[in-house]
Amino acid sequence: MSREPLIARPKPLVLWSVGSVLAIAVATVLIGFIWLPSGHNDLSANGLWAMICRAAGVPTTWYKGPPPISSRASTDVVLTPDFLQHADAVEIGRGATLAMQCTVCHGARGMSEAEAPNLAGQYPEAVYKQLRDFKTGQRQSVVMEALVKGLSERDMREIAAYYAFLPRATVSVGGGHDVPALVKIGDPMRNIAPCSSCHGGMDHKTGSPWLEGAPQLYLNTQLANFAKGLRHNDINGQMRNVARQMTGAEMTSVAAYYASRPEAAAPLAR
Repeated sequence: MSREPLIARPKPLVLWSVGSVLAIAVATVLIGFIWLPSGHNDLSANGLWAMICRAAGVPTTWYKGPPPISSRASTDVVLTPDFLQHADAVEIGRGATLAMQCTVCHGARGMSEAEAPNLAGQYPEAVYKQLRDFKTGQRQSVVMEALVKGLSERDMREIAAYYAFLPRATVSVGGGHDVPALVKIGDPMRNIAPCSSCHGGMDHKTGSPWLEGAPQLYLNTQLANFAKGLRHNDINGQMRNVARQMTGAEMTSVAAYYASRPEAAAPLAR
């Protein structure tokens, strides 16, 4: 009766296969972790862990994104549709006195002869918002910041009430220009709402000014500043999002359409 060994001796072919695999593994480690890093500076690694991660195709540290950018609110003004809609004579009178310092740029009766916006008949919340933003520094202007520096909350409300009380000039919107597509229908493919949906014509959004008769240079400059981020006091970045999508020619066209000379003063419907 013959006895066979409990453990069979490996066959030469198996030994050769295992030895070859081990040799290849050792050669791979030597080439990948030692020879290539030493011969190529761009493949060098800082430490064994970094070398292993690189060989395995995984990062040594996970990307956490760019550092957070410190941000501030575009405006701290909260407006409602009925803001200053029922100002009394005392508030309007005090506002008229305070507004005397504004006449150089905005005119004695709110109609500018300079490249400044007309304020006569302007929505009171729009005037108040800009005054407040100038005061807090969320909209920049050396001239305006100096003027509003000493104004109280009550002062700004009364100035806004005064300008809203003044008769709005009748203007010939367009001044011979065709209505730009962005004014009447916008451009949905670029996420641009019609200008008239916020600034009057189709609808009015609280805090947005009416633009008829505003100086063309002023309008064009403000659009360009919104596009570049130089002006950033628009609520929720809406004007910046629109202006960034506009071409220079479109800005000029929209500004030219809204700008025109006032024809006559008419009582403001209240």
